[in-house]
Parts: sequence; C-alpha cells; structure tokens
Amino acid sequence: MGYPDNVLAGDERIVLHRHPHWKRLIGPVFVLLLATAVAGFGLGVVNHMTWDQTAKNIVMIVIGVIWLILVGWLVAWPLFNWRSTHFVITDRRVMFRHGVMTRSGIDIPLARINSVEFRHGLADRVLRTGTLIIESASQDPLEFHDIPRVEQVHSLLYHEVFDTLGSEESPS
Repeated sequence: MGYPDNVLAGDERIVLHRHPHWKRLIGPVFVLLLATAVAGFGLGVVNHMTWDQTAKNIVMIVIGVIWLILVGWLVAWPLFNWRSTHFVITDRRVMFRHGVMTRSGIDIPLARINSVEFRHGLADRVLRTGTLIIESASQDPLEFHDIPRVEQVHSLLYHEVFDTLGSEESPS
C-alpha cells in the first residue's frame, strides 16, 4: 500500500491511505504549461533572428536552463512533496508523514482522539476535499488540509475511534 507499511506493528492493518487532493497540483501544472509555452515562443523567436549561430545556441541554452530551473523548482518539487505526503488511518492510530529530503510526521493513537471535525468551502465541496480537524487529549487540534473525500474520512475515523473505545460508547 505504499510508504507507511514499514512503520506498522505486526498485526496493525491499514484502514485508509491517502495523499493530499490533486488540487495541490493545479498550480504546478499551470506553471509547467506557461513556462513551456514561453520557452517555446522564446526559442522560436531566437531561431528566426539573424544572429550568428553560436549566439543563437547560447541564448537557446540559457532559455533551456531557465526553463529547467523553473520546472524543477515550481513543478517537480511540489509534485515530489505531494507524492511523499501520506495520511493514513490504521486500526490503532492516525499517521501523517510528509517531506522529501527531511521527513517528519505525527502519530495519534485512536484511543486519544476526543473529537473529529471537517471543514470545506464551496470550491472544496465541488472538488470533494477539505480539512480534517482532529482533537486529541493532550494537544491543540491538528488540521490536515486537502484530504480527499473528507466527509467519508471523517465518518470512517469517527467509527474507528468508537470501535477502539469499545461497544458501550459506540454509535449503533
């Protein structure tokens, strides 16, 4: 199922594993298209100039390097960051891991969760995403942004928490 498998206990099972919603990639895709169009236009203009071929080649290389830096910084890095972010619910805990070079994360035992909320505006409702807010016994509420199908995740987590607490508090 992906990255978190290697941090699970022997009999722990994954209930849900999600990356952030794909809406986080809209900006990088737009930057990719815009940077490619501008670089292509620039290369076309330079190619039709009456300059010496060596000068044309140098300018084309500069355009290519600028394009590569922009795409690496504004497209590839957010894509790697999105891909390396994991929101996982197991039968024992909620795990959140993120980071490309330096990884960080948090684990919240299900038994320590006091409340689970979600929030989403109109655009998030259309895209079926939102923010999941988990309040545990010892911390301020934690917000997890851009969780796909946040209402389903909220409901699933709510039921997992009550299943962990026992049947006397579990909603029927």
